[in-house]
Amino acid sequence: MTLTSVPGIRVGHAEVPGGGSGCTVVMGPFRGAVEVRGLATGTRELGVLSPHHLVDRVNAILLTGGSAFGLAAADGVMEALAERGEGFETGVEPVPLVPAAVIFDLAPGVERPGEAEGRKASEMASGQPVLEGRVGVGAGATVGKILGPEVSSHGGVGSVAQEWKDGTLGVLTVVNALGEVLAEDGSVLAGPRAADDGFPGTDQALLNGLTTSPGLPGTSTTLTILATDLPLSRVDLGKVAKMAAGAYPRAISPVNTPFDGDLVFSVSTAVDTRAYSPEDLLSLGVAARMLTEESIRRGVS
Repeated sequence: MTLTSVPGIRVGHAEVPGGGSGCTVVMGPFRGAVEVRGLATGTRELGVLSPHHLVDRVNAILLTGGSAFGLAAADGVMEALAERGEGFETGVEPVPLVPAAVIFDLAPGVERPGEAEGRKASEMASGQPVLEGRVGVGAGATVGKILGPEVSSHGGVGSVAQEWKDGTLGVLTVVNALGEVLAEDGSVLAGPRAADDGFPGTDQALLNGLTTSPGLPGTSTTLTILATDLPLSRVDLGKVAKMAAGAYPRAISPVNTPFDGDLVFSVSTAVDTRAYSPEDLLSLGVAARMLTEESIRRGVS
């Protein structure tokens, strides 16, 4: 099961010509919230996910490579939605609402996602199981950059889902972290590679005195979209996103650094809302955290 196991969710990937970067769109509509954990985010339209915002549903969420340049891909998603008459009705024409967030994957000779890639990802969106690995937004993703990009490991997209009570909970994560990705037992799954193809350990390298620059601040990021068909309010979606973000320090080290723009989107495709007890939200939050951990590890497998 992947994110598309959640009723009402479709996912599409697109890469730039020649590969090395791309974008991924998750199509709704849905209610949403966002939890920002990193210190160097690149985003667009996050304000519409506030519980105080006039509009309580957005049409899609875009995850894109290309750093801030890649936010232009949201224009293609908006145009594709507008042509289908989807969006917030203004009395003049529908205005699609597409929050977006970026990873940094800029590299010499690699094109940046733009309107064409955003449109293509929208047109490719389907309810089929999500393709994982170095596809879409994960096409140029890397992890374990603390000793320099030349010894980093491949990152990518991971997705997983499960049933929870009377609904489904799904997660999609793109892993492009400065830090290394850890297994449940704390061993390194992906990180900076040593000469013997082992992993020397990012934390220990930092404690011993880093001699290789990891790059400029803002050049790494992990992004997650958590989706469900449970009728959660925007406030409760925000609570679940906070708990799901607890997966990051359990599966990535170091994380939420000055070099990362980490954040978690949380959305519900349900039309109505209902109140959930603190006990139910606690259980749901733990399930969301565990699925997010698994999606991170799948992204580098």
